[in-house]
Order: sequence, then C-alpha cells, then structure tokens
Amino acid sequence: MKITVICVGKIKESYFRDAISEYSKRLSKYTTLEIVEVADEKTSENSSDREIALIQDKEGKRILSHIKDGALCIALAIQGKKMDSVAFSDYIAKRMEEGKSQITFIIGGSLGLSEEVMKRCKYSVSFSDMTFPHQLMRVVLLEQIYRGFRILNHEPYHK
Repeated sequence: MKITVICVGKIKESYFRDAISEYSKRLSKYTTLEIVEVADEKTSENSSDREIALIQDKEGKRILSHIKDGALCIALAIQGKKMDSVAFSDYIAKRMEEGKSQITFIIGGSLGLSEEVMKRCKYSVSFSDMTFPHQLMRVVLLEQIYRGFRILNHEPYHK
C-alpha cells in the first residue's frame, strides 16, 4: 500500500519537520509514504467570500494536479467523520480490504479545501471540532496513521 499526503504550504518550524521525519521513518516499516506540498496563497485578514473562494480554487487546482488516477482520496475536514484511533485503524484496514493500493489524504490550507477537492474525495475525516494549524495537522495525521498500523499489527504502542 502507498499513502500520499497532499498538503498546502511548507513546514517552516524545525520541530514540526523533525516530528514529520520521525513518523515518516516509522511508517516505512508498514507502507510507502509520499508527502506532496503545494504552494499556499497569501490571504489577507479581511478577505471577502469571493476572495476566499478564489484562493481555495487556486490551491485546489494544485492539489488536484497531484492526485494519481485510481487513488482513494480522503479529505481532512472539520465536517468529516469523527472516530477514535481504533476506528481510524479499522477504517484504513477496510480501505485495504477493498483493494485500495493508493490512499491519498488531503490537508488544506488556512481557508480549507475547495468544493472541487471535496467532490474528488470519497471520504472525509475529522480529528476534532477544533481548528488546527495545517502544519500541526500533518504531524497528527502521520502519528494516527502510524498508530493505526501498530493497532492492525497487534503491536504495542496504542494505549
């Protein structure tokens, strides 16, 4: 199985880069992982709804250009399905049982994902009703994927 994480923006903070590197290394035992960063758009504090839609559209086009044919896309979105770590692990397992060899998780920028990206995603997942910086969300996603594989393989880690 191959897991791709497509995300808007670059990671500037070294502590986030270190955590991403650590979980990427740990995940290499279970899956092939690819992280794709697409450029984010500058956003003003008081953007109009039209400006927000234009920004989401531009970022969305960049995201969509990196989705491989046949990939199962899962958006990270506040309105997505909420689940605990065991359910998330089962969720990944079910996708593998369905014969999905390519799962792509998508993390939007500060304004969220465009309608086109959401339409392309068969599923959406939410880790909380709270809003998180997309840099931190990348770390949280990788940790939960790692935790999920540990649970699936009956290995200690999850408590």
